[in-house]
Amino acid sequence: MVAVDRWTGAHAQALRFALRMSVRAYAAYLGVAVRTVSKWERFGANTYPRGVSQEVLDVALARCDDDTRARFAVALAARTGAPLIPVPSGDLDHEGWVDDIERAATALGGQNFAFAAALLQRWIALSDPHRLDERGLYLYARSTTLLGDLRRDQGLVSGPLSAAHTYTIARSIYAQLGLARRVAQLDLALTVTMEMSGLLDTAARRYEHLAGDERLTDRDRARALLWVGTSLSKNGDHVYSMRVMGAAAREFDRLGEADDWSVTQQKLALAARGAGDLTAALRHLSIARDTAILAAPLQRVRLDTAHGHVLLTDPATADEGHRLLARAEKVAAAYGMSHQLRSIARLQQATDPGDPQ
Repeated sequence: MVAVDRWTGAHAQALRFALRMSVRAYAAYLGVAVRTVSKWERFGANTYPRGVSQEVLDVALARCDDDTRARFAVALAARTGAPLIPVPSGDLDHEGWVDDIERAATALGGQNFAFAAALLQRWIALSDPHRLDERGLYLYARSTTLLGDLRRDQGLVSGPLSAAHTYTIARSIYAQLGLARRVAQLDLALTVTMEMSGLLDTAARRYEHLAGDERLTDRDRARALLWVGTSLSKNGDHVYSMRVMGAAAREFDRLGEADDWSVTQQKLALAARGAGDLTAALRHLSIARDTAILAAPLQRVRLDTAHGHVLLTDPATADEGHRLLARAEKVAAAYGMSHQLRSIARLQQATDPGDPQ
């Protein structure tokens, strides 16, 4: 059993992930305020729960079953860069594969793309999907789904080594296994790649359909609704997109999905900027910054890019906007986020004094 000498916010978040709870459900389970859990996750390893909370977390971990404790250990190991364990020869080790999938998911959450890809690709390379049993096929589909997420975050959205191609493989396997919810989740992921490729009208229509798809969870349907709004905003329909995203924000609030709610505030800021309401844009950005879990580099890049975009609108704040874009560009380059780099470059070019526009 994993023991914790002193809990930090990062340990507490790892336990929440292991328990597979939302922030609100986790707070209720521990008997603490939602804002307390949000604070732990916002400051991560730089904050320590108070004495009573240390004991509460000890008890919560002690009550976990073996599988949950294993997920907790994997989350902590991945954060510290634990070395890879060679894949055994002969028959596939399903339990080892499950562990590596969990480690890859944690690494992907921190944009440690190289580590996540190494974990996933060695199992994919070792496996022939035509010769796997049902459990092996499921693990193969989970691995290819995560690999698609990785490629999407890197900005590889089309072509033979793209997120779209990888998602399509995973979708076909889930369909073969008869897992309707997983198929619908891949439909949602494929629509994201369409939006990222610039097919905004088509993406908006597909998101709208998926927002009412009963195969999806409430959270995934709320995400689809949010992405209807983002597609509309990118296509210039800012006012209507704000209404749609406002509905998504209310649904995330009802579900206790604090991370998604915070991201929605960021998206609302960009829509408000597009509608010409800079006061509302800055208000939404302030909320997003105050509530975001900024441990993930991708989220930091997105927030700095959105904030910089809004500040560039006003000549009085343009210098600060360029500073934030430069900071976002540096982090995006360090983590290989090509899609974000392209977005930042477009913003910088559009506001270049030498640009005839």
